[in-house]
Amino acid sequence: MQHERVLVLDFGGQYNQLIARRVRDLKVYCDLKPCDMTIEKIREYAPIGIIFTGGPNSVYDADSPHIDRAIFSLGIPVLGICYGCQLIAYTLGGKVEHAKASEYGKRTFSFGEASPLSEGIPETSVCWMSHTDHVTAVPEGFRVLASTESCPVAVFGSEERKIYGVQFHPEVVHSEYGNALLKNFLYRVCGASGDWTMKNYVAEQVAGIRERVGNKKVLCAMSGGVDSAVAATLVHRAVGDNLTCVFVDHGLHRKNEPEEVMSVFRDGLGMNLIKADAQELFLEKLAKVSEPEQKRKVIGAEFINVFEKEAKKIGAVDFLVQGTIYPDVIESGKGKSAVIKSHHNVGGLPSVVDFKEIIEPLRDLFKDEVRRLGTELGLPDSVVWRQPCPGPALAIRIMGEVTREKLETLREADFIFREEIAKAGLDKEIWQYFAVMTDCRTVGVQGDFRTYENVIALRAVTSVDAMTADWAHIPFAVLETVSNRITNEVPHANRIVYDITSKPPATIEWE
Repeated sequence: MQHERVLVLDFGGQYNQLIARRVRDLKVYCDLKPCDMTIEKIREYAPIGIIFTGGPNSVYDADSPHIDRAIFSLGIPVLGICYGCQLIAYTLGGKVEHAKASEYGKRTFSFGEASPLSEGIPETSVCWMSHTDHVTAVPEGFRVLASTESCPVAVFGSEERKIYGVQFHPEVVHSEYGNALLKNFLYRVCGASGDWTMKNYVAEQVAGIRERVGNKKVLCAMSGGVDSAVAATLVHRAVGDNLTCVFVDHGLHRKNEPEEVMSVFRDGLGMNLIKADAQELFLEKLAKVSEPEQKRKVIGAEFINVFEKEAKKIGAVDFLVQGTIYPDVIESGKGKSAVIKSHHNVGGLPSVVDFKEIIEPLRDLFKDEVRRLGTELGLPDSVVWRQPCPGPALAIRIMGEVTREKLETLREADFIFREEIAKAGLDKEIWQYFAVMTDCRTVGVQGDFRTYENVIALRAVTSVDAMTADWAHIPFAVLETVSNRITNEVPHANRIVYDITSKPPATIEWE
């Protein structure tokens, strides 16, 4: 089955992936493609609508990205957002100028005229602006539909040609009726039926994988993270015992993770799941290694060695499952193909496994869609909403050398932090949260004794796509409980600090 599709052309704006996610949330499938996609490719793609994203350029600069005017003669509805709005006006003979007063942040805008875009939206509402240029004259045959105090053309369009420009960003949550505007474009202008659902996706993927694999053998490296877990579950539903999963227990996982992986997938779902116990081996290899990149290389190389040994016991397989997701394969707005990253837990794996093809059942999905798919497949929340963790796991959340004692201390501290965040009902609000073992010891007083123990740092951030992130404003009472519990319940920890650095300048992880 071919889903109805919307094409989102990427002009380099910071919210572009978010636009695609909003469209999909409204049950319409879309792809984010470079803005220099040719007319021939667009025709071949056959979208029911096209969205031009925002971008950092000025349309009147010679080196700014532009489009073939013929795109407006295809009879396909078009919506331009921010730079995309200005691009429509400029290309079709309107006027775009540098604004006397730039608009950033929340602004009140008013619809002066009714249109398919304004259906169900109050005449006056709040939107999110982010621009220094604006449209000062619309093309012939177009109407100004909305404005703000300082932006004369906040929305313009032609109902006859089904082409619209929106100066603000309807995709961000700060635009209170932004989702309604996008929905109006998709359903009232493009005529979408809304056939993009996880239930449909599961049925199509299972049927497709079953037909492709037949009775051949499939191998999957199960990390326990949400991507590999959902990918493996989807493939297992299609091919059953023809799938073999290998879980490498390197001893660097968070508390109870190895036990839960085996319980959910082997005992609960009946997967053919092999556990390779390599805890001692990894600790031995990490002894006296303190430099972060060296830790990654040691862990990556050893993971491949262990997996290769297990794979050889299985013999030749026909397919290898990887948990690649859509942001890994999106091409950039400047027309350069992005390099698909190797599996986030199994870098380099394909070169050491004897297989013929790769199955990537999640490559069309964003992370939030992967979680919805996991729920649709019946996976427990503890798996679906598991906190992201880098491939090297706790090894790069321990500053300096990794030891058994440090691992146990960090494992317990991290578990308490995650448990209290969940108790406070913040676990689905905060993008990522975890504990870090710093390479620092301080004097403390515990009981009647002076101590000289480790400093544990807590890190929690809010984000949309992990490209930028703000530190999470966790209530002081929650932080107090976490601090009291760790210093009372966890050996070798006597001081707790909270990281209040955003990204940039810091990264989310410490190493």
